[in-house]
Amino acid sequence: MKQEVRDQQRLQTILEWEVTYFTHEATDVEYSYLKWSDKLVEQLGNTRKQKVLMQLDHVFIHMHAYLQNTRSHEETKKRILQYARVFEPTINELEDLRYLPIEQLDYMTEQLMAKQRLLSLGQGGLTGMGGMFLLAADLPAAIAINLRSVQQIATIYGFDLKRPIEMVVALKLLHLATLPKAFQAHEWDKLWNDVNEHQVDDVFYAGKEDIIEPEWLQHLIRQLAKSFVITMLRKRMIQGLPLVGMAFGAGMNYRLSQQVIELAHKFYQKRLLIDRNDR
Repeated sequence: MKQEVRDQQRLQTILEWEVTYFTHEATDVEYSYLKWSDKLVEQLGNTRKQKVLMQLDHVFIHMHAYLQNTRSHEETKKRILQYARVFEPTINELEDLRYLPIEQLDYMTEQLMAKQRLLSLGQGGLTGMGGMFLLAADLPAAIAINLRSVQQIATIYGFDLKRPIEMVVALKLLHLATLPKAFQAHEWDKLWNDVNEHQVDDVFYAGKEDIIEPEWLQHLIRQLAKSFVITMLRKRMIQGLPLVGMAFGAGMNYRLSQQVIELAHKFYQKRLLIDRNDR
């Protein structure tokens, strides 16, 4: 079967996935939770809320820049190119990855993301042990791990995150992937509208550069609720360890990691397939 036909079939599969994934009807419990968390967010007031959102934007941007400039990132990039040369020995640059068959890119993604899932699982388990330091470090650590996952997937599909436009797209993708499911469909459509307004060779992002939307504050509330549950479960010791709390923390972080990886993988697959169709 020709590569063009396989690409069309994969693109159709992603479009069908979008319909299934984003068809979401909130349950009564979820609706009540969203209503309650909305009230908490509104108590901040508009001025304070905007300051919090601005600070979160800065945190995301600085974290992205830090992760991009670590030795680990460069080593991962070299490893990705080495993996790619197993399939195609002439691969030299990041952009060369975009010409590999989608099945090979898919395989490399699954290999790297297996490690990211385990990392998220372990970090969540440590958080589940309780303690102020571990609980306080949970959100920054989870964001860093999941941002790293998005960066690696983007790199595998040949998108250079050192370009400002790709940096903003990656951060907005992480933002929508960590939102409550009720808000994801709208943000997914917004992100695709932004991407479609830019040319493939654009360097700078011409749209709205704000990353964090007010709905993301509900993620912070969910984080506080998670910390409270872990603190309560910490009292339930099994052989001297809070195993129930560790299992809860590991499960929550693993589920979030799965969600981020799934959305990022489908997003960059779809982008690459659309770019190939437009050539």
